[in-house]
Amino acid sequence: MALVSAASPTFIYGTAWKKDSTSDLVKTAVTAGFRAIDTANQPRHYTEPLVGDALKVLAAAGVERRSLFIQTKFTPIDGHDHRVPYDPEIELKSQVRQSFESSLRHLNTDYVDSYLLHGPYNHPGLGAEDWEVWGAIEEIHRSGKAGMIGVSNVNSGQLALLVQNASIKPMVVQNRCFANRGWDRAVREICQENGIMYQGFSLLTANRNVLVHPDVLSAASRVRMHPEQVIFRFAMQVGMVPLTGTTAEGHMKEDLQVYNFELTPDEVSLIESIAG
Repeated sequence: MALVSAASPTFIYGTAWKKDSTSDLVKTAVTAGFRAIDTANQPRHYTEPLVGDALKVLAAAGVERRSLFIQTKFTPIDGHDHRVPYDPEIELKSQVRQSFESSLRHLNTDYVDSYLLHGPYNHPGLGAEDWEVWGAIEEIHRSGKAGMIGVSNVNSGQLALLVQNASIKPMVVQNRCFANRGWDRAVREICQENGIMYQGFSLLTANRNVLVHPDVLSAASRVRMHPEQVIFRFAMQVGMVPLTGTTAEGHMKEDLQVYNFELTPDEVSLIESIAG
């Protein structure tokens, strides 16, 4: 099938932990201006069917599916509670197919723009399970039903192995991004070297002390923005695609104002050097 995919996102609205509010929040985010939505087929943390309900309502209101970047994930069994969206007794590649087809039904679509492995099975390296699942994800990409494929919650060693040995290397990485770990510098460097989209989540919640750092406050004062907006703009300027999960419409609109200003190279360097 020919895949008609949305443009690569520069800012993503994340739907984790939204529960019964998921549909309303997705509609609000898209109405505010977001065009990329992140979810997962993991009932423990996401309510993927309600993302699909929102997409149906938005489509009826004239928001075309092809104008949106929709990303979801396959979650290994240890990431689930009792609500597992596939048969855990069948082979792994079949688990991936079951989960993916379930996601398409949830999302009322016949393709996704990005499909991620929610996290490797093994640490600190990769094991047989990871390669079997990645092979299944590669097959989904080859089928034309997933525009991009990638991995979340991955370390630099694991990512290097995938880049070196996978038939189709990851196109997307999505990680929690901590300032006190160099803003995930080692993983970001691999992404930059290999043309991989790096998505950073928990940029605010994982770095609350950064929001009151003098360098961040100074930059915020100069551009007349909030510290949160400065962090999102910093992320964009160093090559990240940030995620936000705000539940407030006002904050959604404020987040999207990051396109209206730019940090100086010195401000970016100072924020990059913050140890958290």
